[in-house]
Amino acid sequence: MTSSFHSVRRAALAVAALAVLAIQPFPAHAEGINVVMNQAKIIKLARAADTVVIGNPEIADAAVQDSTTIVLTGRGFGVTNLVVLDVDGRPVVDEQIVVSRQAANSVRVYRRADVQTLSCTPFCESSYKTDAERISEAEMGSQ
Repeated sequence: MTSSFHSVRRAALAVAALAVLAIQPFPAHAEGINVVMNQAKIIKLARAADTVVIGNPEIADAAVQDSTTIVLTGRGFGVTNLVVLDVDGRPVVDEQIVVSRQAANSVRVYRRADVQTLSCTPFCESSYKTDAERISEAEMGSQ
């Protein structure tokens, strides 16, 4: 086969690969969707959602703003998943959600099994704890 045939074939394969990438649903992150505890993150969808499911609502919460906008809120530490289906039952999003603490402005003090979290913005003070965070810290202390 000729060199020009191979060039055309490579170009066609590249265009096909880009077309496949262009139709994938909201971001295909290998590490999932990262959300900071007690903060919200806006997720824009590639197409309209009909059903939204959170694997563990104690870790994250999803509020539907409109058919293509979801607001995720980190409620407890850990990993769960988000599944969004369109009206035909096809997946729009199927991603892990990783909820973590904002490490830059917080300090954790460990006294044996007791854990105290301080928010240091700009002075260190006890930070607000949700029920999920208190349960999580109690479970960590009992292990």
